[in-house]
Amino acid sequence: MAPAQRCPLCRQTFFCGRGHVYSHKHQRQLKVALERLLPQVEAARKAVRAAQVERYVPEHERCCWCLCCGCEVRKHLSHGNLTVLHGGLLEHLASPEHKKATNKFWWENKAEFQMKEKFLISPQDFARFKKSMVKSLDSYEEKEDEVIKEMAAQIREVEQSRQEMVRSVLEPQTVPDPEEGSSAPGSWKGTNSQVASTSQQPSYLDLPPAPELDWMETGQPLTFIGHQDTPGIGNIHSGATPPWMVQDEDYSSGNQQIGPSYEEFLKEKEKQKLKKLPPERVGANFDHSSSTSAGWLPSFGRVWNNGRRWQSRHQFKTEAAARNKQQSHKGKKPMAS
Repeated sequence: MAPAQRCPLCRQTFFCGRGHVYSHKHQRQLKVALERLLPQVEAARKAVRAAQVERYVPEHERCCWCLCCGCEVRKHLSHGNLTVLHGGLLEHLASPEHKKATNKFWWENKAEFQMKEKFLISPQDFARFKKSMVKSLDSYEEKEDEVIKEMAAQIREVEQSRQEMVRSVLEPQTVPDPEEGSSAPGSWKGTNSQVASTSQQPSYLDLPPAPELDWMETGQPLTFIGHQDTPGIGNIHSGATPPWMVQDEDYSSGNQQIGPSYEEFLKEKEKQKLKKLPPERVGANFDHSSSTSAGWLPSFGRVWNNGRRWQSRHQFKTEAAARNKQQSHKGKKPMAS
């Protein structure tokens, strides 16, 4: 009997020796595994003549499983902030270690000889890939320089417009000189009269602000009642205490209790205990605070007596009647003469 051997493709142990690699199941598993790796190799072959360079993102750290070498291989080649797509896989496929492992894998698993060349990269193709990678890096740097120049131009435009706006705001308003204007005496008289009238008017700093009467121009039937300012009470702008920090009169004494009392807490705690008991229990709806009469006793025999229930009931009624008779005799005492 042949020694036990383990097939990594079929994931089982077989005892038929080398005849397992010729079985239909093994060849089917081999074909499925090679077809799973083939699309990634073909995508890497397309990048030989036209390498693609992109900005680095965490997704470029993905790896793929090399079936021939039995190890994980980085799919892309990253350096700094740049990534060359399919660079890591092409570098692995062109290595002599991969070529040696591929020949061994094809010999041990008896795969189709025509498919072996699809999983290998010749040194000439890898050198062509290096040249295309250099060209792609140069073109990418040129595009990045153009983008940086455009962004710098936009920043300069925004800064220039901002400076112009600030300059227009800070420039003093030029007042026309009366000597350069019209020399007519009427104009001089008008300006002198205006200056005199303004000098005779009282200062506006000493007067309270006048109410805004723009609402009267709208034509709506509204009545202005004036500004409602409470005398003696300021606001936060005048240095007064904010309303949310003023102590209320109800809480100024400090005698008012906050929250429930201790008795209410005990009652609520007792209710919470009763809620945990089954609701259909005997006496769940019984009110212990209610007053009961002597006739509440149920019709069943006493605990310490023998006999029937009706005998106990009659005995209880007899005792209750005697008790009531004694109480009535005590209430009727003879009046002192």
